[in-house]
Amino acid sequence: MAMASPSTPSFSASCCCSRTNSPPFARFPFVSFNHRVVLPHPLTRRLAVSSRLNSSNASGPGGSVSPDNGDYELYHKFSRQRRRGGPPVFVMLPVDAVGPSGNLRRLKAMPQSLRALAAAGVEGVVMEVWWGLVESKVPGVYDWQGYLELVSLAGRFGLKVRAVMAFHECGTGPGDPHWIPLPLWVIEEIYKDPNLAYADRFGRRNMECISLGCDNLPVLLGRSPIQAYSDFMRNFRETFRPFLGVIITGIQVGMGPAGELRYPSCPSSKLVSAWRSRELGEFQCYDKYMLASLKACARETGMNAWGNGGPSGAGNLMQNPDHTEFFRSDDGSGNTTYGKFFLEWYSGMLLLHGERMCREAETIFRGTGVNTSAKVAGIHWHHGTQSHPSELTAGYYKTLTRDGYLPIARMFGRYEFSMCCACFEMQYVQEKQMNPNSSPEGFLRKLLLATRDCDIPLEGENFGVSWDDDSFQQMLKTLKFFPNGIEKPSSFTFMRMDKNMFEYGNWVRFTRFVRQMSDANIFQAKLGSGGDTNQSSMSYKPGLTLAYS
Repeated sequence: MAMASPSTPSFSASCCCSRTNSPPFARFPFVSFNHRVVLPHPLTRRLAVSSRLNSSNASGPGGSVSPDNGDYELYHKFSRQRRRGGPPVFVMLPVDAVGPSGNLRRLKAMPQSLRALAAAGVEGVVMEVWWGLVESKVPGVYDWQGYLELVSLAGRFGLKVRAVMAFHECGTGPGDPHWIPLPLWVIEEIYKDPNLAYADRFGRRNMECISLGCDNLPVLLGRSPIQAYSDFMRNFRETFRPFLGVIITGIQVGMGPAGELRYPSCPSSKLVSAWRSRELGEFQCYDKYMLASLKACARETGMNAWGNGGPSGAGNLMQNPDHTEFFRSDDGSGNTTYGKFFLEWYSGMLLLHGERMCREAETIFRGTGVNTSAKVAGIHWHHGTQSHPSELTAGYYKTLTRDGYLPIARMFGRYEFSMCCACFEMQYVQEKQMNPNSSPEGFLRKLLLATRDCDIPLEGENFGVSWDDDSFQQMLKTLKFFPNGIEKPSSFTFMRMDKNMFEYGNWVRFTRFVRQMSDANIFQAKLGSGGDTNQSSMSYKPGLTLAYS
C-alpha cells in the first residue's frame, strides 16, 4: 500500500541506548517528545478524521470504500466510552507499525486511526516490540525511537498500551512485506552454529527463534539467550519507565515461535491452515543441545537407548494419527513407558523454558505497575482425538487422561502471569465441516478451566481477521464464560488494525462489538440477539469513511 514519505522523526534525547547506560528519563517525560508527527488539535465536540489514499477520484454516492477511492472522512461525536464492567478491548497494531529503520510509520494515518479507536471506546492498543529491530546490528545496543514515539502518541488519545516482547522472527522471508528477522548478529551466530536453531528428525532447521535447549549456555557472544532476553527487557524497563503503569499497563513476554510458549512443530506461517490439512507436526528435539538434555535424562532413568532422538513411528505430517505407531489411540507407543518418558521430558523442557522467562520478567517488571502475561498456541485441530498429536509435538502433553495446560497455568500463576490465547472467533460447527477432529471451543474450555483452577486471567484473541457478524457473535459467546470484572477481569485483543477495519460495514460491526463488550449488562443480556443493529457508536456520513494505509 502507498505511504506518505514523512520526514524522519527526531527526539530531544537519544533513543539508542547501551545495555549499561540508559538515557536520562528527565529529558523525555510524557508528551515532551519533539517528533514530527502531526498530532491532533485540541478535541472539540464535533471531530472530523480524514485520510487521503492513492486515487484523486472522489467516491460516488453511497461511498464505495475501496482503497482506490479518494478522500474519506469519518464524522463522529467524540465521547470516550468507558467500560461498565465488561472485558476491555485492545487492538493489535500493524506488524510494521515501526519500520526496519526504527521509525514510526504512517505518520498521517496512525494518529487518525488511534483517535478513531479511542472514540469507539477501545481500551488500548497492543504493539509488538521486535527484538530484530531494536537490537538489530550490535548486541547490547538498543534503538527504541519508533516505539517511544508510538507510546507517546497512544497516550495523547487516552489509550493504554500493551507491549509484546517479540523474541521471534516475523514473516516467511525477505520477500514477505512483513518480514522481520532475528537480530543480524544472532543470525550470524546461528550460521556459525546451526544447532542454535530447532531441528526435526529430517534435519530441517527452524529459525523462527532460538532453541530452548541452549537457554543458559553462553552461545550469543558470551551471553546466554536468557541473558539476552533479560537485558532487552531490562533496557525496555529503564527506557520506558515514565510510561510504565500509566500508559503501558501490560507486558506480554514472547516465549517461542509467534511469541507463543511452544515448539515450532509446525511453521507459524502454516498455522493459518494447519487444522484444514490436519498436520501432526514434528518433534523439535534434534539440535545437539536438546539431544544432550535428552541423553542426560535417559541416563538418569537407566535407559540410555531412549536418549538417541525422538520417537519413531510418528508418521508423516498429514497422516491419520490412528494409522501411526506412536499416536494410535489405544495401543500406540506414546502410551508406553518410553512414550511417557519422552513426552514428560519434551513438555518438561518447554515448562522449564517458560519458568525461566517468567522468573526473569517478574523480577525485571516488579513494582512497575504493569501486568505480565504470556501466550499459548490455539492448537485445536486434533483436540477431538484421544492422542492429541499436534498438541504433543508442540509441547503440550495433553491426552485423554492428562491435562496438558494445567501445568502451564500453575507455572504462570506462580509468577502472577495472565494466560493469552487466540481462536476465540472459531466455531465448532464450521470447523467440523473441514476437520471432524477439530474442536476450538473444546480447547478453549480446557484453557478456561485450567486458568480458573489456578486463579489467573485468560486473555482472548481472534486468530484471524474476519469481519462477518457470526465471528463477532462467537467472540461474545466465548467471552461470556469469563470471570467478568470481579477480582481479575479478562480482556480481549482484536487482531488486527489495518485499512479494512475502517471500511464502513466493518467499522460498524467492530464498534458495535466494542459497545457490547463495554457494558456488562448488555454483554450478558443481549448475547443471542445479534446486538443493537440500529445504532452505531459513531454517526456515519454516507459515502465517507476513515481509510487506513
